[in-house]
Amino acid sequence: MTQRRFDLIAFDWDGTLFDSTAIIARCIQAAVRDVGGKEPTFEEASYVIGMGLMQALAHAAPDVPKELYPKLGDRYRHHYFAIQHEINLFDGVLPLLADLKERGHLLTVATGKSRRGLDEALNTSMLAGVFDASRTADQTAGKPDPLMLHELMAEFGVPPQRTLMIGDTTHDLQMALNAGCASVAVSYGAHESADFHTLQPLFVAPDVKQLHDWMLVNA
Repeated sequence: MTQRRFDLIAFDWDGTLFDSTAIIARCIQAAVRDVGGKEPTFEEASYVIGMGLMQALAHAAPDVPKELYPKLGDRYRHHYFAIQHEINLFDGVLPLLADLKERGHLLTVATGKSRRGLDEALNTSMLAGVFDASRTADQTAGKPDPLMLHELMAEFGVPPQRTLMIGDTTHDLQMALNAGCASVAVSYGAHESADFHTLQPLFVAPDVKQLHDWMLVNA
């Protein structure tokens, strides 16, 4: 076993651990259509994944008036909860988490999902007891605000230089920079790898296997 470099590892959820990018983008598009807004392209809908829900919807549907935001959010939740059972972990995620847990890392989640949505995903037998803590956008602040990471680090007394953020969007990497933490990007989620390099990730993983291999040697 190599010496541990990071004590606390914070994972984004959608597009990093769960293969949910396409479904979320389609639900955003459907919600905007439902309230009469101009449907965003798939790329535009994918870009906002990782933000807090209302922040993401407002960015994806700038022509929708603010008074319709509650309905817009309701329609997104309607579409998402109707098909969330179709979403699965990326292949290789469970062995990755098990190996990191065995090495003694604190495993946490920092996500733009709602608390309700994350709790429903965590309350499954395969993920029971895997994560030591989690923060969501609706209980803290949306990315790239660093509040999620600040709270997780404070909960365990871990300094930024011993904390690693892993995510699939520029919002995740910018949050890590804002918190003074290192980051690793994954390019199999919502954002293209070409967008990552100015945000200084230690590594850009094209798939879970290469993320796993890198983490065992470098984390």
